[in-house]
Amino acid sequence: MRIKITTGKLVVFAMLNKSRTAKLIWDNLPITAQAERWGDEVYFYIKPKTGIEKEYARDIVEEGDVVYWPTGPCMCLFFGLTPISRDGKIKPASTVNVFGKLEGDPHLLNCVKDGNPLKVEKAE
Repeated sequence: MRIKITTGKLVVFAMLNKSRTAKLIWDNLPITAQAERWGDEVYFYIKPKTGIEKEYARDIVEEGDVVYWPTGPCMCLFFGLTPISRDGKIKPASTVNVFGKLEGDPHLLNCVKDGNPLKVEKAE
């Protein structure tokens, strides 16, 4: 499963894994939202809700990870450090489910600003 994320002229793609979270997101596409920034993370609130999925739960993530944050509930795209990252490790606000990986250079997301509209949809 592959998704397309569009905000303004920026279009990025991500491959989803085989988690229940990925299936939940896939089944609820398309999603429209407003982007928010927290350090080098773009996140946005989404309606589908689920809990922590043990096999995919992480307290530290990698550049390019696409995650679900149950506390939000939000979908988050990581391209660098957050305000609570330490020792060069990317730390989300709390435990997240990693359900996908951005394709290409995740740093392209640095142009996304708070309030930018975005759309997540199934990629053909």
